[in-house]
Amino acid sequence: MKDGYSRVPDPGDGLRLHLNENTGGCSPAALAALRALDEIDAAVYPDYTAVNTEVAAFFGVPADWLLLTNGLDEGLQLVAWAALGGRDRRDPAEAVIVEPAFDMYAACAGAAGGRVVAVGPRADFAFPIDAVLAAITPATRLVFLTSPNNPTGQIIPRAAIHQVAAAAPHTVVLVDEAYEEFAGDSLIEAGTVNAPASVIVGRTFAKAHGLAALRVGALVARPDTLEPVRRLALPYRLNVAAVAALRAALRDRAHVGRYVRETAESKRLLYAACERLGLEYWPSAANFVLVRVGPRLQDLVSGLSRRRIFIRDRSGEPGCAGCVRITTGLVEHTRACVSAMEEILCGER
Repeated sequence: MKDGYSRVPDPGDGLRLHLNENTGGCSPAALAALRALDEIDAAVYPDYTAVNTEVAAFFGVPADWLLLTNGLDEGLQLVAWAALGGRDRRDPAEAVIVEPAFDMYAACAGAAGGRVVAVGPRADFAFPIDAVLAAITPATRLVFLTSPNNPTGQIIPRAAIHQVAAAAPHTVVLVDEAYEEFAGDSLIEAGTVNAPASVIVGRTFAKAHGLAALRVGALVARPDTLEPVRRLALPYRLNVAAVAALRAALRDRAHVGRYVRETAESKRLLYAACERLGLEYWPSAANFVLVRVGPRLQDLVSGLSRRRIFIRDRSGEPGCAGCVRITTGLVEHTRACVSAMEEILCGER
């Protein structure tokens, strides 16, 4: 196939278009690094010196601005504990979450003893800056923001992030950039986080780099902002396989570039299909698209499932009635999904 992807999973085995994974797989260099591990590598605790240096260089920040985590989920948990923990349960700190949102935000806030304050979406899913600012109180200690948003794929304007941080200088603002490689719009630039000091940027190597099963995430912020989080982190967060694969994957930037181009073409194919089928969709800056199927949602989800194509029903989330989220990875997979969608929805008519 084009662009160097040598193995495309057989659609008969099932297309996982429901979890926003890299459907083309990780870099061959990462697999080679895993195969090169030996019995001593497995027997000793990993040394993080080289991987910290290399990831910091990848982001273009000093090494003390970086904290590697066991997946970004662990990073979210650590930030929640640092920001919300230690309060009297009768007077908990608050975490503001902008809906629709990744469900781990509420889970992490609750586990840390915080009270979740949910901000509902606008009808067009544009960032509800006025409602977010109104939700911030003296009890707010954490604000979760996602750019691009999951599941809408919408980017939060830089000015809005600055406004939120300025409105709550006593609050940590966690900006989840899990899908940044597809968007190309990071707060991390020019050797710094281009945002107020209270902002922590979360990143993952699960999506564009294809390392989801190895669990590698990162937090990037000013050293004094990261320090309360760093104090809570366990010493050996990444296993030796994750370290080896990550170092190799970082060096294969061409692999990531190919996959980003595939996702862009896949989104164009899915947009065109939605227009042919009369389905509302939101242009996405990530590797997935939110589509409003309406009353035909269950027919589509179950019909695709019978064909071993799996998409995500997001209809129960705020503002997402009748919506599904479809991962847009390799073009071959998207074509298979689109063909099945047309067969199911046009056949229903």
